Amino acid sequence: MSSMNSVFLMGNLVRDPETRKTPAGVMVGDFSVAVSDPYKDKDGQAVNRTCFVDVVVWGRQAETCVAYLHKGSPVLVEGKLQLDQWKTDQGESRSRLRVRALRVQFLGRVMDAGKPASVAAAASVPAEVNEGIPF
Repeated sequence: MSSMNSVFLMGNLVRDPETRKTPAGVMVGDFSVAVSDPYKDKDGQAVNRTCFVDVVVWGRQAETCVAYLHKGSPVLVEGKLQLDQWKTDQGESRSRLRVRALRVQFLGRVMDAGKPASVAAAASVPAEVNEGIPF
């Protein structure tokens, strides 16, 4: 029997990403994404249920996430479910399900050195290119 393990999430970061290095020197980052699920209850009232999902990201992508993302940033995460299992110092079994990100797409505007996004975007495009744009 074949199987498939794919996850696509779109939401906002709950907290700033955190990074650390493994003993081998590989960068690993962690963040959480709030994903909203709007629906109507039995009385027809609009209800918004929110699911908080832990995400782990590795390598250069972890460095990029910590550099450009912050609490509230909108993202699209593509990845796989990963079950982590371990034993505590007291011998109790623990587990958690999280998403191992293969790709993190930034959906919000990027800030450049504290400048507003519109200023940063204009600074990165040569003036002669801006003059030909009709909008």
